[in-house]
This record gives sequence, C-alpha cells and structure tokens, in this order.
Amino acid sequence: MARKSKHAAHDEHPDERWLLTYADMITLLMALFIVMFSISNVNKGKFNELAKSLNSAFNGPPVITGGQAIKDTGGEAGVETLGSAPITPSLQDNLARRTEGSAAQAKQEIEDLKQLKESIDNAARGQGISSKVQTELSKDGLTVRLKTDGLLFDPGQAAIKEGARPLIERMSRLFRADGRHPIFVSGHTDSTPISTGTYPSNWELSTARASAVVRVMVADKVSPARLTATGRAYYDPIGSNATTYGRAQNRRVELFIPRTVAATTS
Repeated sequence: MARKSKHAAHDEHPDERWLLTYADMITLLMALFIVMFSISNVNKGKFNELAKSLNSAFNGPPVITGGQAIKDTGGEAGVETLGSAPITPSLQDNLARRTEGSAAQAKQEIEDLKQLKESIDNAARGQGISSKVQTELSKDGLTVRLKTDGLLFDPGQAAIKEGARPLIERMSRLFRADGRHPIFVSGHTDSTPISTGTYPSNWELSTARASAVVRVMVADKVSPARLTATGRAYYDPIGSNATTYGRAQNRRVELFIPRTVAATTS
C-alpha cells in the first residue's frame, strides 16, 4: 500500500493585511496632494483685493482721531499741535454747500456776522466778562471762544455755572434773530489727565461740555437742527499745554457760525 507523501501544507496566498495599511497611506498622500494643489491655485483677483484692504487698514488714516487717548484715558506728553486743526468733515460739508449769491448778498452776510460779533462783545462787556469771551471774524465765519475757568464750568465738570447762563441766553436770542446760520459748538480741554471718576478721559469731558451749552440754547428756543456738538479733547490747542497760562487758554468752548453765501465770480 503506497504511503501518502507527508508534505507541509503551503499557503499559496500569504497574509495580505499589510495591503490595507499601504492603501490607507496612498489615500492620505492623495488627499494631501489635492489640498496642496488647491492652495497653489489662488484667485489672483481676490488676493489683490485682500492685499489692498489690509494695506488700507494698516497704513491708512485712523478711523477715530485720538483713539489712543481714549484707551489710555488721559493725556500723553508730546501730543500737541498749536494752531487750528483741519476743519471737521461736517463743517467741510457745510462750507461746501454754500449757496451762490451776488456780491451784494455775500457782503450783506459779512455785515450781519459783524453785527452779531459786536452784539456778543457788548453782552460780554455788560456782564463784566470780556476777558472770558473772545470773538473772531474770518473769511469762513464767526468764532466765539468762551473760556471755561471762572465762567462756564468747575474743574472736571460739565454742569454750566449759573453765572454763565445770562451770556448764553443772550447769545441764544441773537442766534434766534439770525435764524439761518448753523452753529457748531466744540468743547476743548488741556492735556491734563482726568482725575475724577465722572469722565474716563478728556474726550468725554469736552463732548459733555459742548452738549451742555447746546442744551441751554435748545431750551432758549434755538432750533436743534442748526446745532452741532463735538468734543475735541486737547487736540486743538490755542496755547502751550506746557504752561499754566497756555492750559487755561485751551480750556474753552467754541461756537462757530460759518458763512453760507458764496459770491458768484461771473
């Protein structure tokens, strides 16, 4: 009887589980290459728009002048530019909207502003506060400066002192009689940081003071549509913040009445 040959059984298909790992790796590599390919194909138009936007955001003019001062809630040394600052956008718009008129109409407007200036000067003299009130007539209009110290407000406060109300009421009557010119009221401070908790910085204090003057004029029947209140903190100094006298000059409220008639040149 023939014996069966004893041969070890041979597996014709070795263990192929390693192929699963290999296939996973290939899939991951393919996904990686697809992602890299998609990144490499940048939309140039959108990229240029993004670059322009970023450049404008980081290198353009600040959106809010004095933002650093608001963050620091106080004055910084060395931030001072003597003289008048650029006209605010709202005022620029107003001046740009001057109506064209004859030379006679433009001359009459100047005379009206001169009369208004003299009336305010007379009111200040009558109350014995001429040293606290300054008026200036320029080619753009009439500026009235009211010093804060000893007239309008106590230090660090925005409540109008009773002694200043007769002057503001007198000016309100004059403005009502005028009836047509807009009135821009701006508050100004020195560079000394605020030491009280009422206002976080000179920005809030200067704006509150301008608003307080506007509220009195509105109560005196001046049309609110003619009034604008702004705060400039210490960024429009007329004196040096390095001296006591200069700081006293800077603490003020200004009223600006712009010309509204432009003479035709034809």
